[in-house]
Amino acid sequence: MSKCRIPLGPFHPLLEEAEFFNIKVEGEKVVDIEMETGWMHRGHEKISETKTFTQSIFLVERICGICSTSHPFACVNAIEDIDNIEIPERAKYIRVLIGELERIHSHLLWVCLAGHFIGYDTLWMWAWKYREPILQLSEMITGNRNHYAMMRVGGVGRDFDNSLIPKIIPVLDMIEKKMVMLAGAANDDPVLRSRLKGVGVLTKEDAINYCANGPTARASGVDIDVRRDDPTAYEVVDVKVIVTPNGDVYDKLVVRVLEIIESCHIIKQCLKAFEKVQGPIINKVKEISPGEGIGRYEAPRGEVFHYIRSDGSNRPLRHKVRAPSFSNIPTYKASCVGIPLADALITLASVDPCYCCTERSIKAFDINGKKIEHNLLHLSRKKTERLQRELIPKEKSLIDGIFDLSLSR
Repeated sequence: MSKCRIPLGPFHPLLEEAEFFNIKVEGEKVVDIEMETGWMHRGHEKISETKTFTQSIFLVERICGICSTSHPFACVNAIEDIDNIEIPERAKYIRVLIGELERIHSHLLWVCLAGHFIGYDTLWMWAWKYREPILQLSEMITGNRNHYAMMRVGGVGRDFDNSLIPKIIPVLDMIEKKMVMLAGAANDDPVLRSRLKGVGVLTKEDAINYCANGPTARASGVDIDVRRDDPTAYEVVDVKVIVTPNGDVYDKLVVRVLEIIESCHIIKQCLKAFEKVQGPIINKVKEISPGEGIGRYEAPRGEVFHYIRSDGSNRPLRHKVRAPSFSNIPTYKASCVGIPLADALITLASVDPCYCCTERSIKAFDINGKKIEHNLLHLSRKKTERLQRELIPKEKSLIDGIFDLSLSR
């Protein structure tokens, strides 16, 4: 049987971001797969050390557009952990509300892309249609569809307007109804079941060995969820953790669909509390003491972990970020090997990978093995200057030629 390697990436319709997978196959069967990192690193951790604590919150909000409240949530948890800062009760409900709205739209985005990857474009259009009202709610509450800028050390930056409650409830009811319909379609559609059932199985043992988290772990029977196990703000609501036993792509779909329904229930708890819980939304914090703090948050993809060290100044001395995909992506070594190539792509996508969250800088070596010392920012600026020198005169001469031709006419 013929053996060959199939390159996937760094740019491919399956990959929302730049990443490279080297897939080794025998015939149609995947026998090995490796990932080459280093395509997406942007240096957020180092940049954070040059920013104030408040600026760092805005910075990490840009690590990922889909998880644009997950990283700030974990970041403020880490800063508050240094001085054991408590936040007002109303601020806790607001944080939970924003976090669960993001979970809904993130899971719907995954459902949309998963449908597209397997050629089920009806599922894609359904999920895209139902996601839009959630983004509109986010904009109504925070002013932005993404990058909500709500998290602050000691609370939140904007209060919730109770007059919005009658507008939010019907949207949540609609989402619950449509997710029940979607779950029924997944269960009854023989094509969808045959395409996803038993595909890309990640056993419970492998999930634990690879330290998988989030829906990737819960779909393999691992009962973990930071919202319940280490609640910060989430202690004010009841959270039902969705766990399924089979570990295949189908169960990952089921977990996310059921988590959308559960997020609607959590948001309704918050809305009911807003009518009773009044008062401040932030505790003013003048300074952060020297020390270390950790912040955990259950992002849509799994546990986000931030570590911050302070020297008593107004900015982090050290900032370390670990995204859920850092642990989830390597599970492909267990779930992809041995399956047909046609199933490898949806299996890779089933963990909802986020490469820009995960990437770290790497050491670069030349062909002789010598380490290359370089400043990426400096190289980028030099390339921009070179392109300007080469392209602008050509464009100017072309425009001048067209202008002269039009005058001659």
